[in-house]
Amino acid sequence: MSDEMQKHLDKGMYGSPSVNPDEQRKFLGTFRERVYIRMTIQQMKQAEYKKTLEKHLPDYPDASILINGNVSESLQSSYIQIAMKAKLKFTIVDTDLKEDDDSGLLVISDQAVNEDTIDIKDKFSSDQTQTSQKATEKKSFWNKLFHN
Repeated sequence: MSDEMQKHLDKGMYGSPSVNPDEQRKFLGTFRERVYIRMTIQQMKQAEYKKTLEKHLPDYPDASILINGNVSESLQSSYIQIAMKAKLKFTIVDTDLKEDDDSGLLVISDQAVNEDTIDIKDKFSSDQTQTSQKATEKKSFWNKLFHN
């Protein structure tokens, strides 16, 4: 049997070969190099990360959003509304990822962007530390006296 015939039979029996199938599975069908922001399923449930995402989505006007299909429908709809408000395309991806630390939402590009940090917690941690510092910062007597 010829080599071409064997390739054709293999493709028919096993499907088209894919590059880095484990990486594509982890990143909802895309590659890590195309991801701007990644949220885990657990992070999607937390309001602080939702607000952070809403704040930073306008920074990526040509991006699109992938949402894990195993996330609850109410959570999906709230993130769909955020995507629509930011005028970004979104896709619900049917996957077998169900654990809290699996990818729940990805902000992606159609080309490689090679972001060093993609996790929303690490990428925008300065936003959360600044707000928590402002909330817990106590003003001294002299500061109150001269800066009011």
